[in-house]
Amino acid sequence: MAFFLIFPFAFAAADSPSKQRVFDDAGLLSDNEVKELEKLAEKHGAKRDTDFIILTSNNEENKDVVEFMQDFYDEQAPGYDKPHGNTAILTLDMKNRDVYVAGFYKAETYLDNHRATLVREKITPDLSDGNYYKAFQSFIKTSSKYMGIRPGVDPDNILFNLWFQIIASLAIAGAIVGIMAFNTGGKVTVNARTYQDNENTRVNHRRDQYIRTTTTKRRKPSNKSSGSGFSGGGGGGVTRGGHSHSGSRGKF
Repeated sequence: MAFFLIFPFAFAAADSPSKQRVFDDAGLLSDNEVKELEKLAEKHGAKRDTDFIILTSNNEENKDVVEFMQDFYDEQAPGYDKPHGNTAILTLDMKNRDVYVAGFYKAETYLDNHRATLVREKITPDLSDGNYYKAFQSFIKTSSKYMGIRPGVDPDNILFNLWFQIIASLAIAGAIVGIMAFNTGGKVTVNARTYQDNENTRVNHRRDQYIRTTTTKRRKPSNKSSGSGFSGGGGGGVTRGGHSHSGSRGKF
């Protein structure tokens, strides 16, 4: 009791975020939104042993978004397990309207180029509409969800959806109950053979008649894409400090 009374600050410090994970240099968030995102990033970071970083900038130096993110990683050395460790970074370049999702070390494996693209595509509509707080929340939650799924498996498979699992469980339970209820009734003794007269029943005549064969030819459509513009895609790289990462970039 005396220890609790004399050193309450020790427990207050334990409850506060140990490090910064939201770097909103572009000023897109309110103070309260930053605090909420810090809590969310800390919660999911502990769950996946990975730092989830949000980085926004007005990019006054006009750096490429990938180079900007790489320099940040080299200089700030984020990482849940160690400096320059497991990290997933969402970078927003407000000057050029570029977005880049990257994963380092464990996140490079579990958040590979394909999964990084899936995350980016999910948050892009909110970024385009200016719903930055919602987009950042989605980045943390979706990235954390994907990192809980074995690499090489489609993270958007319907089998991983909670609503599908509930429906499937109810369907299986209903089928089991139905079978049990059906088997509790009396045994049926009448079947197709009951009224069949095998002595007087015969097949009198059988005939197969071929009519015709028809073949239709259809031109295979070409795979030419229409329209223009940059839609983004996967592509990682290596920072100047030698740290490999996955990644996906696009416009918003």
